[in-house]
Amino acid sequence: MNATRKPGRKAGKPAGSAAADWWKGYFDAGYLREYEPMFDLAGDRVQVARLIELLGLPSGARVLDCPCGQGRHAHLLAESGLDVDGVDYSAPLIAKAKERGTSRTLRYRRADMRTLPAAWAGRFDAVVNLFTSFGFFADPADDARVLREFARVLRPGGVLLWHGGDRDGVMAKFVSRDWWTTADGTLVAQERHFDPLTGFLTVESCWRGDGVHEDRTHRIRLYTPSQLAELMRDAGLVVEQAFDSFSEKPVGRRSSEMLLVARKESPVPRTQ
Repeated sequence: MNATRKPGRKAGKPAGSAAADWWKGYFDAGYLREYEPMFDLAGDRVQVARLIELLGLPSGARVLDCPCGQGRHAHLLAESGLDVDGVDYSAPLIAKAKERGTSRTLRYRRADMRTLPAAWAGRFDAVVNLFTSFGFFADPADDARVLREFARVLRPGGVLLWHGGDRDGVMAKFVSRDWWTTADGTLVAQERHFDPLTGFLTVESCWRGDGVHEDRTHRIRLYTPSQLAELMRDAGLVVEQAFDSFSEKPVGRRSSEMLLVARKESPVPRTQ
């Protein structure tokens, strides 16, 4: 485990407003270029098939994909017969998602996942939060706020499927440096640092290629399965199953990714 911190920065404090709000401008065309090797339609179809299996919803059921990014999963969920809303803060990614096509059963809109539309209370049969799209905010209270919003827009008995990094597994197999080449020949190199006090994984990326010379940084707060289960429980969501990513294996201490299935509690009827 690499727990190096930047000189002069106190553990538990944001590195500054720019670093704290990295997510406001990070998800653009550069993001799509950086993670291009991970975006594969065949792989997306396998993942969505697994989601559909776990959800077990009838045709026409309402699903919220939040944040939806460029619509990799949302358009396939709609293609399977579900009624899907995709939400993301990034205008470039929403525009890219709309390029895939929209329909009566597939809609996209820009919104902050901490404050979803008030009219959506109890609207959805399921919410999906995928591809490590959680833990962006400097204040951990905002992560809890996101889960409360997911619970608010779910109907009683509705399901949240949460997919992302597992702090235990990521640290067990920590890779401090990595690099790859995109389809247009751009070299992407990453250096990673983990702060065990804040739980933040900081990733510094540099891109070098024909006409491309850029450096950027993003941060994700990682959680253990038990920490997330507690946060969800506080929001009224009970974790029923926990898998090693999209597989059928249960999550383990060396699972780099986890897929949690949580259900919104139904209100307890009042007795006379």
